[in-house]
Amino acid sequence: MTFRNSKTIKYFALIIFLFFNTYGVSTVKFHEYDYIKKEVKTKDNVNFTNPIYPESLTSNVSKKLDSVFKRFNKRHDFHGSVLVAKNGKMIFSNQYGYANFGKKVKLDNNSTFQLASVSKQFTATSILILFEKGLLKLDDKVTKYYPDFPYEDVTIKHLLNHTSGLPQYFYLAEKEWKKEKAPVNAEMMKMMAEYKLLHYFKSGSRFDYSNTGYFVLASLVEKISNKNYADFVEENIFEPLGMSNSYVYRFGYDTIDEDQLYGYRLYRGWKHIKIPGTVNDAITGDKNVYSTVDDLFKWINGLNAGKIISKNTLDQMYTKGITKYGKKVPYGFGFRIDDKNEEKVIYHYGKWNGFSTSIKQYTDSEITIITLEHSNYRSMNNLNETVKKIVEDNFDENAIM
Repeated sequence: MTFRNSKTIKYFALIIFLFFNTYGVSTVKFHEYDYIKKEVKTKDNVNFTNPIYPESLTSNVSKKLDSVFKRFNKRHDFHGSVLVAKNGKMIFSNQYGYANFGKKVKLDNNSTFQLASVSKQFTATSILILFEKGLLKLDDKVTKYYPDFPYEDVTIKHLLNHTSGLPQYFYLAEKEWKKEKAPVNAEMMKMMAEYKLLHYFKSGSRFDYSNTGYFVLASLVEKISNKNYADFVEENIFEPLGMSNSYVYRFGYDTIDEDQLYGYRLYRGWKHIKIPGTVNDAITGDKNVYSTVDDLFKWINGLNAGKIISKNTLDQMYTKGITKYGKKVPYGFGFRIDDKNEEKVIYHYGKWNGFSTSIKQYTDSEITIITLEHSNYRSMNNLNETVKKIVEDNFDENAIM
């Protein structure tokens, strides 16, 4: 093929340039990035509606629940969203208080809350998705994927059950990080390999709740899937369940959603002060999922129905872990497990930068309570027990109307 003039050459070069840009061909290799970059996506407005009981069955219990949450708002500075369900169907949902205290903007059902440690169940599920695809084993050591990881005996199951004995990464971020932007997961993994902080105890010997363990799990998700953690969760959990108001956010790296809330603290008993982001707020896996109560109800129903992982794997998730000495620990995979009062309760609380969150499933009574709050509310367990009693005393799904 020959070109007769420079104009033809220019046109040909332009065609090649457009082709490569249109089809996303790139010569930049993955390992040249310090971390896996999050894809910029447009939200699909997938509208999966939650199942709900008819108002004729719920009017009485709804009035009582509304009354108690108005009291929590007035007397105990509760500013948040709540959803109550039984047998997988919604009984009650509402919002109370402010989204923005300075502008006196009220919360609505699109307001998205930082889930804090409630985020851990999404990390655990991501690992279990990879497990079911045969891409990892729960007894794999972290060093299989990160050879420089300084804690050689730590397995994925240790991380899931909080029996790893890993030191807290907060120390490294707060004392040793010198850059302006907060560290992301890949950078923190490098710091752990470099500083080699003292291992708290021999892996598998006892339970010790660990945020570090879950950030390491999210790092494994990225390493094994070759995807940003946020994109993996979006594609494998949020999109399939229609959770259109849920996402992962890293402080300093990701765009703030228009409905995304800040956490607040109460100053001198009357003024709400906004809590800014910190050096720990770009790490994902242990926190930093944002969501709504409606989306979380889709999540719980979808998870329990086997839409994300199999029922067999879900049973493992909802079962207490065991130390190498045979002692049970109060944690499964991403959920706390409590069976002390003759009813198995599967739950998780979260608390971070003014956010207080809770998902609680009472398995015998089949009551689910989802609560998200952002003004440092401190009585989440009491709130759950109050709500549970109101439902038990005032709701009968078999009532004849």
